[in-house]
Amino acid sequence: MRNRIKVFDILIILAAAVLTSFAAYKAYISPQDNLRVFIRGQYGEWVYPVSATETVFVKGALGDTIVRLDGNGVWVDSSPCVNKNCAAAGKIYRHGQWTACLPNNVIILIQNAGENDVDIISR
Repeated sequence: MRNRIKVFDILIILAAAVLTSFAAYKAYISPQDNLRVFIRGQYGEWVYPVSATETVFVKGALGDTIVRLDGNGVWVDSSPCVNKNCAAAGKIYRHGQWTACLPNNVIILIQNAGENDVDIISR
C-alpha cells in the first residue's frame, strides 16, 4: 500500500508552517520598544526600560545584590550568595527572560510594560 500526500495533508503542513513562523516572529523579531526590566528584592521593586544604563543595589536576605543595565540587557554583577549562579547566568535582554538570586530573594524579569500583572514572588 502506497502512502500518497493528499491536498488536505498539504493544507495542514502549510498551516503549521504559518503558525510556527508567526510565533517565531512574535518571540524573536517583533519590535520590543516597550520592554521593561522588573527587579524585585526583599525590600522593594524597581522598573527600568531595557535601554537604561543603571547600577541597582538590591537589598536582599543575605545582603546587596548588584544588578547592572547597560542599554542592551541586564545581569547580576555580584551577589552575597554562596554559589553565585545568578552572576554566572549572564545577560538577559529579551521578553520573557528572567534570572534570579534565590538565596538573596532577588528576581529580575523582562516583560512588556503592561504585562507584569502576575506576582512572580510568593510573599
